[in-house]
Amino acid sequence: MATMTAASTPTWATEKLTALLVLADGTVIEGRGLGATGSAVAEVCFNTALTGYQEILTDPSYAGQIVTFTFPHIGNIGTNDEDIEDLNPVARAGAVGAVFKADVTNPSSYRAASGLDQWLKKRGIVALSGIDTRALTALIREKGMPNAVIAHAPDGIFDIEELKRRAAAWSGLIGLDLAKDVTSGQSSVWRETPWVWDEGFGEQPDPSMHVVAIDYGVKRNILRLLAGLGAKVTVVPANTGAEDILAMRPDGIFLSNGPGDPEATGDYAVPVIQDLLKTDIPVFGICLGHQMLALALGGKTAKMHQGHHGANHPVKDHTTGKVEIVSMNHGFAVDAGSLPTGVEETHVSLFDGSNCGITLTGRPVFSVQHHPEASPGPQDSHYLFRRFVNLIREKRGEPALAERA
Repeated sequence: MATMTAASTPTWATEKLTALLVLADGTVIEGRGLGATGSAVAEVCFNTALTGYQEILTDPSYAGQIVTFTFPHIGNIGTNDEDIEDLNPVARAGAVGAVFKADVTNPSSYRAASGLDQWLKKRGIVALSGIDTRALTALIREKGMPNAVIAHAPDGIFDIEELKRRAAAWSGLIGLDLAKDVTSGQSSVWRETPWVWDEGFGEQPDPSMHVVAIDYGVKRNILRLLAGLGAKVTVVPANTGAEDILAMRPDGIFLSNGPGDPEATGDYAVPVIQDLLKTDIPVFGICLGHQMLALALGGKTAKMHQGHHGANHPVKDHTTGKVEIVSMNHGFAVDAGSLPTGVEETHVSLFDGSNCGITLTGRPVFSVQHHPEASPGPQDSHYLFRRFVNLIREKRGEPALAERA
């Protein structure tokens, strides 16, 4: 844009770039900063969802990650207090950085309580906009998810060489137990039920069963769906022992989602799960809980090239023959070829054939890799919660619920 000086000499004003994404290989991507100032080192992934940015950024499974949104317009419906997923917003478990293509506009939604920029500042999330997110996504698809530093400085002054050193020096997510950083500090009881149009969230007044949820980074809507089906849910920290869990006399045990390397978290979680499997109590796992159940049963997990992050993933349920559209968020996966005899593969990704579900033959134990509570289908996978509840009801001699209401 042309401007004029006092002497009427034409000059050109250049925009000050106030944010950087510095990859471990030395690549520097410049953009416009928003959200929190400062910097964060993490792994960069991309998410293909068109909606749900607030739920994505507050999902504890994204701890240690910077999320690149492939949908260009993020933030136009603002933020509110109902669409967060971490249990303790003060702890700010979730993504540490975010990357957008278009600048964030003023919110246009009756549910908006604040704009995205203001909310990002409050959450401590460093963000940048104005870059070619398609090019960054293509880079990730080609080379894998890079380690990087995201930095925001309003004055646009950076020590780029130091940022490069930080990005290159970070060890990454392999071998990193992040569940201990995002889990609950103490046990608590959850009674909130799913959101209803024009009413908001409800409360389970008269639970008919007791589910203990081991919190490796659990999402709120998982707990809501369990409560909505009649469960009193006791949420316990990730390092809770099997003896303490069994002393609560649960009707069912839930293994939650969470961040980091499942093998690292499995150092203390797998022995607990193995002890719980010695009982006949129904067990249901999601995401990290699925991976650690597989480890407990003798399987293996591996780091994925680009991961699965989005709300448009087709998964086939071999138990029904149906295909459902699901939400996914994982950078590690269960190696289907490592599953021992007696562990059946129940779900598979139709994108790449990777494992998305297992069951223990003849036992009330199963898990899935995707997130049935996120409802992109919108309710294609809600039957999984009814399947879990039916295992509890069967054990108590009660009639089964219809899996699909």
